[in-house]
Formats: sequence, structure tokens, C-alpha cells
Amino acid sequence: MAAPMDPGGCQNVRMTDLLERCADLPRRSMTAGDVIIEQGTPNGSILILIEGSVTIERDGVMLAMLDAPGAVIGEMSTVLGRPSTATVRALSACTMFHADDGATFLMERPDVLLDVARALATRLDNLTGHLTDVKRQYADTGGHLGMLDEVLSTLMHHQTKAVNPGSARMPDLDY
Repeated sequence: MAAPMDPGGCQNVRMTDLLERCADLPRRSMTAGDVIIEQGTPNGSILILIEGSVTIERDGVMLAMLDAPGAVIGEMSTVLGRPSTATVRALSACTMFHADDGATFLMERPDVLLDVARALATRLDNLTGHLTDVKRQYADTGGHLGMLDEVLSTLMHHQTKAVNPGSARMPDLDY
């Protein structure tokens, strides 16, 4: 799932270029309400939004609405080699370019891979900035919010092969 990378307009040029570079891919059309990708299911495909809008939901919580032409969908599960991390649902009628084997598509199209990497890096940078602001606000607070320093350190410096969701109360969640 990709959001605009640069509110200053640079993103639009890149995404327009991305749409042109992907014009040889097959098109896929959806109607409002269609589930395009379901969280937890194997996916591996890459979709590039041409027109329309979609919602991104994780565990039933809507995280984002995408309507920018050139938004990339399915890249996280493709790059991580894991089942889909979110549900993508058509909010309106949509048309997308569709690469069935997303990993092969990205390896064969380094220019598209760079666009996907930029989108992912931008989202990570935005999230890191937000977490830093929250950390600053709650730095002297005890409890869960006071642990934000540890959480940020772990997320930023400890690369793991896979994340095992769950908690001490519910360690065996089946996502």
C-alpha cells in the first residue's frame, strides 16, 4: 500500500512515470465494495491504482484511503514474502494494473522497484517522525507510553526475519 510520497508535487511526477512504465501490464477492474486483497491470505501480486479509490484495513481498522493514481498495492506482502498484512477494499469503482508475480515483476523492473522502495521508505520516515513526536510528548510518563523509547529502539535497530504478533495475554493469535 502506497501513499503519496511528497506533498510538494514531486510524487505526482514519479507516479505518472510509474503509470507509464506499467502500461504494458494487464488491467483489473473492481466495483465498490470488492475485496481486492484479504489480510492473512497469500498474495504476491502487485497492483498499481489507475483510477478509483480503495481503503486499507488491518484487523478491521481502516488505516488509509488511497485515491492517487500510481499508488502501489500489495508491495508489503510481496517484498516480505508473507501473507497480506492488510485488507484492501474498493471504495469506488477502480481500475488497476496487475502484476500477478509481484516479486518477479519488481526484479525485472528496477525502475518500478525504486519507486516502491521510495514509497516504503517515505512511509517509514513519516511513521518514525510521528512516533518521535509521541515519544517527546510522553517521555516522562510511566507505563506503556513511557516504554516508547524501548519500542522505537527495537523497531529501528533490531532487524528480525519475521514478526510474531500477539501479546502476553494472547500469545497465539491466528492472523
